[in-house]
Amino acid sequence: MTATRTVELEGHIIDSGMMQRAFGIVMDLDGSFEVEEFDVGKHKDKTSYCRMSISADTQETLQEILHELHQNGANLTDPVDAHVEPAPADRVVPHGFYSTTNHPTEVRYDGEWIGVENIEMDCAIVLEPDPDGREEPRAYTKVLNGIEEGDLVVTDEAGIRVQPPERPRDSSGPFGFMQGGVSSERPSESLIEQVAEAIEETKAEGGKVLVVAGPALVHSGGALDLARLIREGYVDMLSAGNGFATHDIEHGLYGTSLGMDMETMEHPRKGHKHHIYTISEVIRAGGIAEAVDEGLVEEGVMYECVENDVPYVLAGSIRDDGPLPDTITDAVEAQNAIREQAHEADMVLMLSTLLHSVAVGNCLPSDVRVVCVDINPATVTQLLDRGSSQAIGMVTDIGTFVPTLADKILGPAAEGETDGDGYYETDGGADDDSDHGGGHPCGGN
Repeated sequence: MTATRTVELEGHIIDSGMMQRAFGIVMDLDGSFEVEEFDVGKHKDKTSYCRMSISADTQETLQEILHELHQNGANLTDPVDAHVEPAPADRVVPHGFYSTTNHPTEVRYDGEWIGVENIEMDCAIVLEPDPDGREEPRAYTKVLNGIEEGDLVVTDEAGIRVQPPERPRDSSGPFGFMQGGVSSERPSESLIEQVAEAIEETKAEGGKVLVVAGPALVHSGGALDLARLIREGYVDMLSAGNGFATHDIEHGLYGTSLGMDMETMEHPRKGHKHHIYTISEVIRAGGIAEAVDEGLVEEGVMYECVENDVPYVLAGSIRDDGPLPDTITDAVEAQNAIREQAHEADMVLMLSTLLHSVAVGNCLPSDVRVVCVDINPATVTQLLDRGSSQAIGMVTDIGTFVPTLADKILGPAAEGETDGDGYYETDGGADDDSDHGGGHPCGGN
């Protein structure tokens, strides 16, 4: 007996490839479709609409097809209220719970659509009804380890609709300059200028910019230019790891990064110990803010964060030396801190750090603008493969990107803003998850 349901797609479904993907999903999963209505937007700023019936040999196959279509923005034409079941215990979700995408999502309750708060991928949706009529019902995401017994968890796709970000052919909309995915061949200069304009636009609209940075930013010579952007108010939050903060402070104390003199490119005697000396001195001071207050740290990214009240999250890893007192060593606590930042961000710059980029990307809604820069194209590819399809990837040296970006926004650095010896002219940009040498494990994420 054939099972059939009707779905609809609406928006820039041709330009974005949504309709083509929908057809492919149905055929790949051994279903069939019949287009019942198809209205084509005849101008580039007009949307299209498609309604089609989906059929399969069994209800199970049809449900699998509908699940995949739903993840790509197709919604049932005859929605019902969302199904909910109480969580049987803390951190235990009902069987068949709905696992979220990172796209804006709504659930249907009592005949009305409710926006899901704090949307991110791979979470459950908890519904809070309003039995007393005193407040509006709420729907919001919860990670699995945050589920509490009795939470009303949404199950299967019924009564849920998602809205993937649209990609019109022109440069309009919030993703105007983000057309083309990953490439090392597009002109970097013009693309960096577009990124600079997007940052300025975000700030002008009252939005927040989050920077996700890896130690390669320090090694390759871009840290002081990032510090300039922080000082001038173009960065609102920083997400990094113990390694980044350590090498940023190490440079200010010793003029080295991972033991290498940033002016001469030589390894001074005992230079390989500078990172652990740095950690020791910051621990002695009581933390990064205390080290700034007592004059131990007088320049760099972490210095500017403290001086300009820019919040930062340093998430630890198993490879960390020390770590610095500010590093969050509990993985779940660190994840929650990153999640809070991600939910506040309107634009994110991911600068040469694979694991941190993926971690933050997992927490971001798909309507947040994301720029990922790395010398290794695999970093950007993995980010996209993990589901952050809104990201634009630039394959270039991070030590070139950040100074150029700062110059586009702020103009060339005035004399005295660097040490005057050109120590930021080094070649670099390798991802922070690679071997940096020096005979120690510090510098992970």
